[in-house]
Amino acid sequence: MRVSTHFALWMAGMAQAETQTTAGERACLARYAAGRQRLVEIGVWHGVTTRVLRAVMDPSATLWAVDPYPVGRLRVSFQQLIAHREVGSVNNGRVDWVRATGADAARQHRERGLPAVDFVFIDGDHTYEGLQGDWTGWSPLVAPGAIIALHDTHSSPSRPLNTAGSARYTRDVILHDPAFECVDTHDSLTVMRRREG
Repeated sequence: MRVSTHFALWMAGMAQAETQTTAGERACLARYAAGRQRLVEIGVWHGVTTRVLRAVMDPSATLWAVDPYPVGRLRVSFQQLIAHREVGSVNNGRVDWVRATGADAARQHRERGLPAVDFVFIDGDHTYEGLQGDWTGWSPLVAPGAIIALHDTHSSPSRPLNTAGSARYTRDVILHDPAFECVDTHDSLTVMRRREG
């Protein structure tokens, strides 16, 4: 279905916002994001997962919603319009929209001297190099005990991902990072916690 057609159907209430996360993955993310203060999501798309994160975070929290949202032929990003409305349907904390790649957003975070974050969900560029940029950008910016959850990092019964760049980078690098430990997996989701000290 064309993006503009889906947008029209969504506006008419005849189509849902789209996501590639499963219900189980969203439930897992909600458990680890609950009560967090400084959250980041890389790869917002239609804002389905962003809405979940906003609903469970601390009422005084800030969620940085990061997505480059390239424009289409009509010079507008229909995905961004959907995401803003979907996420705006939840009244909790604050959402800062960052129109950038994950790596660029991490650089902006450092340059602005913002505090360490306590939850990151990486679901952006699933190439090897894309996840490398997101991981090397954000992993130093998480506090001890903080969570980084990563999507499409291993195969699940419904999604064979063993050769995907994100799965390879997770196996080659992330799971061997001594600063982190794997604390959970669900479907294609991997949840890492920064070690204390």
